[in-house]
Amino acid sequence: MVALMSSLIASLRAALSAASPRSTPAAEVQPRGAVATPDVQPGTPLIVSANGAARRHSPSSVEELELELLLEALFQCHGYDFRGYERAVVAYKVQALRAELGLATISALQSRILHDAEAYNTLLHALYVTPALMFDNALEASMLRLSLGVLHGAALPRVWLADCAGVQQAWTLAILLEQEQLAPRTEIYATVASDAMLTEAQQASLPMERLGELQANYVRSGGTGKLIDYFDVSDDGLRAVLKPHLNSRITWAQYNLVTDASFNEFQMILGHRALPDFGPALRKRVLQLFDDSLAPFGTLALDRPLDQHDLLSHHYKPLLAHQSWYKRIA
Repeated sequence: MVALMSSLIASLRAALSAASPRSTPAAEVQPRGAVATPDVQPGTPLIVSANGAARRHSPSSVEELELELLLEALFQCHGYDFRGYERAVVAYKVQALRAELGLATISALQSRILHDAEAYNTLLHALYVTPALMFDNALEASMLRLSLGVLHGAALPRVWLADCAGVQQAWTLAILLEQEQLAPRTEIYATVASDAMLTEAQQASLPMERLGELQANYVRSGGTGKLIDYFDVSDDGLRAVLKPHLNSRITWAQYNLVTDASFNEFQMILGHRALPDFGPALRKRVLQLFDDSLAPFGTLALDRPLDQHDLLSHHYKPLLAHQSWYKRIA
């Protein structure tokens, strides 16, 4: 904790102190082991990260500075790195949580998450992908039905739900695989950010009244028959859980898209719900991770079309015009 506070104090001092102009002789020699920092304009504050590298970010208000320090604290204390996420999105979510908890400032929220495990888990949920409802996106369901055919060509197909948007997204995919007669031999890998989220997903069930509401989503997305046919109902008739032969095809795992490496080869990767919150550098990193993990002729679902100038764009061909679902061709 002492090291954490020292690093946060260093970040605070660096952020509050503008870099003063100085001239550097061309032949100036840095001491051995010194960390080079990027050139910045005079007056641009630097925030120094835990490994000594300077990150160019200029908080223009106390609230922006508080947010920067909160994200630094979350990373150093708990290992979850949201510093590469779109700052406006993060700020909105943090301010909403601060108001919900009745806290006056982001600094008060930072103090809470450093000393209260429940508050920390609440913040992690707030910053994570918005939870999905079953069949809540008719276009997504249609694209899945169109794309799942590629899995018939693989002996043991694998699908990766990267930063899975909760158990209902995984259950939706499992039901569609069953309808395509692919469920018995297809493995769904659903990865989430924390052990707490992992436990929630593995123990999840639905109130029966909610299942009735989700039937409307199912029909709007092109489903036929009754959604309840894919669920077992508790003895008291109050809750429902996905049938065991479908649930067993979902492998839940804790995984960090920001820092972890490729862990398998997949015939389909669904990353379209996670990507919108990522800043440009993090997005580039994750797209490379997906590229490293996708099998030849596999399907990749993104949140928006690839940039034509992206080095990876020549690896993919859109499944449909004006959509961000792709087939790998190289």
